[in-house]
Amino acid sequence: MATIPTLTMNDGRSIPQIGYGCWQIPEAEAPGLVRQAIGAGYRLIDTAAAYGNEAGVGRGIREAEVPRDQIFLTTKIWNDRQGPDAAGAFEESLSKLGLTYVDLYLIHWPCPQRRLFVETWKAMIRLRDEGKIRSLGVSNFTEEHLAVLVGETGVTPAVNQIELHPYFQRRDGRAADKDRGIVTESWSPLGRGQELKDPTIEAIANSHGKTPAQVILRWHTQIGCIAIPKSANPKRIVENISLFDFELTADELDRIAALDRKDGRIGPDPATFC
Repeated sequence: MATIPTLTMNDGRSIPQIGYGCWQIPEAEAPGLVRQAIGAGYRLIDTAAAYGNEAGVGRGIREAEVPRDQIFLTTKIWNDRQGPDAAGAFEESLSKLGLTYVDLYLIHWPCPQRRLFVETWKAMIRLRDEGKIRSLGVSNFTEEHLAVLVGETGVTPAVNQIELHPYFQRRDGRAADKDRGIVTESWSPLGRGQELKDPTIEAIANSHGKTPAQVILRWHTQIGCIAIPKSANPKRIVENISLFDFELTADELDRIAALDRKDGRIGPDPATFC
């Protein structure tokens, strides 16, 4: 079983650097896959209200042979529940999960057009103070959104989960997060598979006797990020966490850094998506 390094967040709590992502995991399959992931050594499980599988994820956590306090669970509020409905949305997620608290609750997208993320954040702060949320974070927030959020509330997110992979490396976003003491977490860390056949990645993988996915995920950890790969394949679930018996060299990190592309985004633009 893998031993996963952790990062310390700005609220003093620790978060594992590799997690199991539950995006596109069907509700019916979620319990078994989450149990498999926990059995393989994952201690960070990432889901969201929008994924439609919170009940299955919660069941998998409850049925795992690992105490609840050793599992770091993240879920997220969806865009249409921001604002006055935020506390109710959280309670619905908690009920579906069948748990008494979540370790990290995120605003899934800023939706700046709606101008509700500050009100949502204030509701989340109250829920944290009630003990139902351990840590507060955001997803897909830019420096502009973070400045508004912190300026209006004085509470800095512990985590910012953003699209990040070798073809879209988000240097400015990572720097902005670091300046505020925010941990950057990478969604679609493998670029939805696009980068697994990149010649540079393949060459580095061959030199270490590793897979391209393992090289990319190791890159995420070595640049100081968290990665949450998703897989429904038991072999890949284990493979994606087996990263800490090798290290990328400075030259290899530079070669991966050179893969960044201006058109590398594969997901929506946080400035307009809602």
